[in-house]
Amino acid sequence: MEREGNDCHVGDTSLTASLFDDEASVLSSTFLLDHVGEVTLTFHEDRLSWKLVGPLDNDDTRRGEAQHSRFVLRTVSVRSPIFKTTHKPLFMDVSTCLRVKYFPKVATEIKLSEIYAVDLNDHGSIYISSLPPATECLLLGEDIQMYRFTVHGFIRSKNQPSQCILADYTFGHTNLQMCRKWVNQLNASLKREVGRPKNLLVFVHPRSGKGNGCRTWEAVAPIFSRAKVETKVIVTERAGEAFGVMSSITNMELNSYDGVVAVGGDGFFNEILNGFLSPRFKAPYPPTPSDFVHVVKDNGYSLDHDDDEIVAETSSKKEDQFPLISSPKQFGSRISNLNSADKAAEFPVPNEWFRFGIIPAGSTDAIVICTTGTRDPITSALQIVLGKRVHLDIAQVVRWKTTPRSEVEPNVRYAASFSGYGFYGDVITESEKYRWMGPKRYDYAGTMVFLKHRSYEAEIAYLDVESDEINLTSKRDHQGNLIRAVRSSHISEKRICRTNCNVCNEKPNHASVGVCSLTPHLNSEETRWARSKGHFLSVGAAVISCRNEKAPDGLVADAHLSDGFLHLILIRDCPHASYLWHLTQLTRRGGNPLNFKFVEHHKTPAFSFTSSGDESVWNVDGEIFQAHQLSAQVFRGLVSMFASGPEV
Repeated sequence: MEREGNDCHVGDTSLTASLFDDEASVLSSTFLLDHVGEVTLTFHEDRLSWKLVGPLDNDDTRRGEAQHSRFVLRTVSVRSPIFKTTHKPLFMDVSTCLRVKYFPKVATEIKLSEIYAVDLNDHGSIYISSLPPATECLLLGEDIQMYRFTVHGFIRSKNQPSQCILADYTFGHTNLQMCRKWVNQLNASLKREVGRPKNLLVFVHPRSGKGNGCRTWEAVAPIFSRAKVETKVIVTERAGEAFGVMSSITNMELNSYDGVVAVGGDGFFNEILNGFLSPRFKAPYPPTPSDFVHVVKDNGYSLDHDDDEIVAETSSKKEDQFPLISSPKQFGSRISNLNSADKAAEFPVPNEWFRFGIIPAGSTDAIVICTTGTRDPITSALQIVLGKRVHLDIAQVVRWKTTPRSEVEPNVRYAASFSGYGFYGDVITESEKYRWMGPKRYDYAGTMVFLKHRSYEAEIAYLDVESDEINLTSKRDHQGNLIRAVRSSHISEKRICRTNCNVCNEKPNHASVGVCSLTPHLNSEETRWARSKGHFLSVGAAVISCRNEKAPDGLVADAHLSDGFLHLILIRDCPHASYLWHLTQLTRRGGNPLNFKFVEHHKTPAFSFTSSGDESVWNVDGEIFQAHQLSAQVFRGLVSMFASGPEV
């Protein structure tokens, strides 16, 4: 059904009558699509689609694709409802001669879930094609002045399916009211998309990575502006500032945001995460074996909002760049200053609505790569404004330290990706000497530490959980310690974490509530403490796979974002060449870095660590953490991220 001027049809109902009718599932109008031509634009319940008016038949298309050295021209006579004139639009396939530019192969539809904004533009040009002046076409090869609106979305990269590339589609019409109605309808539909944020708190680390934190934010800020997402931006000026802001912000103010975005690296995100969790998350300390030597009156004590105080620590070795939560005894006055209204404004943790986002601008950006599949600021920004969501495990790492009063005091740090000792702690310590080198300092420091080849004597106890998913060969070492070392399953049997991962989406099969629901594997009847003792080159606990550009499969290829397990990786002392071969396997896609006799891999919900030497250094999400004695546990899906998981 054709209508002059409006050219819309929805069955037998006009656009004006049905555009805002929720019962209408299909709307259709004719527009000019910039750089393409005259199209029929159709609005469906979940997507937009468009089709060229008078397209080539399949035979012409195939013939044009097969013969790139010539071009196929076809003319059809139609009556344009846009111009109310009869013309002969010229449709072309491919051509490499006569300077004739063919119609580009563009998308023919876009899902509403992939549209982040729709704008009504000023009156201006719709560009159709670049043709020789001698052609008889009235529309092609010239700029047409008309009213326009632009649909902002994205397409997937062919080479990297996880990477999103911005894609704009500008439609033109001579009728301003027509454009305005379509914009209103599309924006009304986008408002119904569930989960999209409206108000975000953004922290920018100006010196992150190569010092391009501010430039990275400036590059993606227009995406948030177009999507009508309000952002409060804080550019940090010193280490620990983001921690201080997040730990001191009132619950009432925090409830006004839909989430927090970090523009920086893994260490910067860790700072923000700790500032968020430390004063709000009530949880017992990790379980430990009965002979774990620390002395605490109540190992199961839950941190209480009304008693805690952030205590900054200092060290000649620059051990902590931001404060830690100290023992409950020292808590005092900070919360007492809050007014009664904020005390009443609860902020539950975990929180289903409140999410964290990361715009990558760091040296490694492992968390971004694991949660989005790519280290691309545009992709991260799009997943934030589109309201994507994945749950992420968080490890609670507790250092047990003797105070000057000869009391054992626990200090808590939370980790989202990795905690490492030995080689990993030495690298992060050595790299601090060369911060002026930027990200290259990690390569240099890693080489220096590798050449030293230091090993450390320690004892690690871990909860051994019987599970069908844990398919490891078991054996005993010469001291009688249980070693569940080399994974015997083939790569084909691994369940790799991807978008809509079945493992991460599984609900814990238990009736626990509260914090216990976050630690389902601790409640299993089939748990016991196992031990490994000896000299280790490194001790690592991976929360996620830790994929990065230098280790494409990560430390553990089949680690998941939210399954409630830590991957404990113990590298025993071995020859230089053997350790180098292990590290080489990490750099290879499809490598098997765990398939060595000197490598132990344990999948566990909790572990404890005791060094036999002096005070030792851990690397917790890229930050220094000194701990001679340490315990850790993982909370399943404790926080939500603005991400959808990796596509591949």
